[in-house]
Amino acid sequence: MMPSLIATLHLHPEHQLFFDKLRDAHFPAHANYLQAHITLFHHLPSNEPLIREQLLKFSKHQPISLLVQDISCFRNGVAYSLVSEELQQLHLTMQEAFMPWLKKRDQQKLWPHITIQNKVTAFKAQMLFEKLKEDFTQFEIKATGINTWLYLKGPWKLMDTLPFENE
Repeated sequence: MMPSLIATLHLHPEHQLFFDKLRDAHFPAHANYLQAHITLFHHLPSNEPLIREQLLKFSKHQPISLLVQDISCFRNGVAYSLVSEELQQLHLTMQEAFMPWLKKRDQQKLWPHITIQNKVTAFKAQMLFEKLKEDFTQFEIKATGINTWLYLKGPWKLMDTLPFENE
C-alpha cells in the first residue's frame, strides 16, 4: 500500500525557526520527529498524478499572512491558533479540487494551528499554556508555499516544496 501524502504550508524561515525552537523545547523528545507545521491535508493519495498537478496550480497563489491569534490548550498539548480568511478560501478551493480523494477528516473546515507540545500529561500542558499566555500578544507570520510529505507511519519524508509566486 502506498504511503499517504500530507500537504502543509511552507513557512517563512524566520517563522519556521521560531516555532521549531518552541517545539524542540516543549515536545517530548522521543516523539518529536517533525518540524513545526500547519497541516492542510492529512491523507491524500501519493500515487495520484492529478494531486501534484493541482498543488502546482495552487502554488501560483501569493504568499499568505496568518494572524497568530491565540494559544490553545487541549487535553495533552498546546498549540498556537492561526486566523486567515485568505487561507480558509484557498483551502476550500483545494477541498473542491481534491474531493474525490478526501477522507472525512480532510473534508472538515480547516483549523489552522501549530502544535508545539503534545503527548504530555494534562497538567504539563496546562502549565505550558499558562506560561505562554502570560506574555502572549498577537503577531503575524507568512506562509510562502506548500510542502508535501510522505507519511511513513510516524516520521514524514519531505517530497516537494512548492513556493508561492514572488517567493
